Amino acid sequence: MSVEHHLANASAERIEVDRVSKSFATKHRTVLALDSISLKISEGEFVCLVGVSGCGKSTLLNIIAGLEQPDSGRVLANGEPITGPGRDRMVMFQEHALFPWLDVMGNVLFGLKLKPGLTDKERLEVAGYYLQLVGLEKLHHSNIHELSGGMKQRVALARALAPNPRVLLMDEPFAALDALTREQLYGDLQKIWQARRKTIVFVTHNVREAACLGDRVILFSPNPGRIRKEFNVALPRPRDINSVELARYSTEITAALKGFTPGEGREAAE
Repeated sequence: MSVEHHLANASAERIEVDRVSKSFATKHRTVLALDSISLKISEGEFVCLVGVSGCGKSTLLNIIAGLEQPDSGRVLANGEPITGPGRDRMVMFQEHALFPWLDVMGNVLFGLKLKPGLTDKERLEVAGYYLQLVGLEKLHHSNIHELSGGMKQRVALARALAPNPRVLLMDEPFAALDALTREQLYGDLQKIWQARRKTIVFVTHNVREAACLGDRVILFSPNPGRIRKEFNVALPRPRDINSVELARYSTEITAALKGFTPGEGREAAE
């Protein structure tokens, strides 16, 4: 398999969540995390799941990833049931989870080890392509402990993209970063999405982040976790999180969120 074929040989996937419910047993009671969730995500769509802590958005992301199984309902990828993790769906978490004993290139190459059909030389070329895409082409041999938090997340993003998945699942990947670094990564992620057109499902509690990144923003309410409302964000890209137009969307989404989570909307708007 050539590098060009690897980079081109993965269209985006459509995801269908069909009446998914999920409960968790605690010491004193059973918590219904998701209550009959149904959602369709188009090929190449960037969807943000928004809600306060405990609304089930990360649980849904884990089910789409195949890391957890629903109690009832099903999730389909291009019409096929998801029964476990797969190379077509890569997950990026809040913690970068990089290997400190490997350098930057080694971490990105690790994600390519299970990709069949590539020679060692081609793996190096693919890893180099994605490091360039995230702006780290001059740091191939840097140690992980030498990097800033934003750089570490860029390495994690390159590692997730390198196997050329059809779907990228992101669970609050920028939550631990400072505001300036987050803004830089918002621009980077939008450019990468426009270049590669992966289906992206992005979990966040930050309304402005969701309006900046998503084609569609899905609002969840907790106890039990349900989809309450959807917003289509009709703004051109790249988007500036500080723009007046984006602020209008953020205000509208925040007002809706406050409407069904009394007293908790302020956290989600931050």
